[in-house]
Amino acid sequence: MLNAVIFDFDGIIVDTEPLHYQAFQEILAPLGLGYSWQEYLDRYLGFDDRDAFREAFRAGGRPLSDQQLKELMAEKAQAFLTIVSVGVAPYPGVVELIRSISGNLPLGLCSGALRSDIDPILLQLGLTGAFDTLVTADEVAASKPDPESYRLAVQRLQGIFPGQVDPAASIAIEDTPAGIASATGAGLKVLAVTNSYPGERLTGACRVVDSLAGIDLEALRLLP
Repeated sequence: MLNAVIFDFDGIIVDTEPLHYQAFQEILAPLGLGYSWQEYLDRYLGFDDRDAFREAFRAGGRPLSDQQLKELMAEKAQAFLTIVSVGVAPYPGVVELIRSISGNLPLGLCSGALRSDIDPILLQLGLTGAFDTLVTADEVAASKPDPESYRLAVQRLQGIFPGQVDPAASIAIEDTPAGIASATGAGLKVLAVTNSYPGERLTGACRVVDSLAGIDLEALRLLP
């Protein structure tokens, strides 16, 4: 029996990766650390902001202090908010799926994005309050593929719904190899969507689909 569903955010609910890329370049290019869209896809996709900045400085052979990292993350967060203020479109079917689950099963969100990136978009989509818990990059020390964020999401749902949430009977909805590794490392099954990677890269998922359009709660209950 399906116990709970936990959604990733970027690449599952909205296609914010090009917007994150734009925000990173606004901050990094003036420092001589900019990179191409293909490099972003190959090297940075799946990183949270903290690890993305660390990797950019490492690749550029430049030191990065904790204070500088904190300042860069704040600048990037502001750049991202400016970019998304014009509106962001959700992936087909995802808003309907979230609304069909909300209130019927424990529902979480587990993202490598900052909470300040996520809240304005959930508000735009009318999904504020839809999730029982949100785990964001602000709250964990290690980003995906480390399972820390999914473990925390499960622990919080277990606290809200005592005795009802077994990770082995719960599903994560993900779009990246790092996300799949994080979720399975925390003991969850994964429904993967080919929004960011081709199906052959999404190994470890119990099912891979091209879109969440047409996927409903009953379809999730039938996953192996």
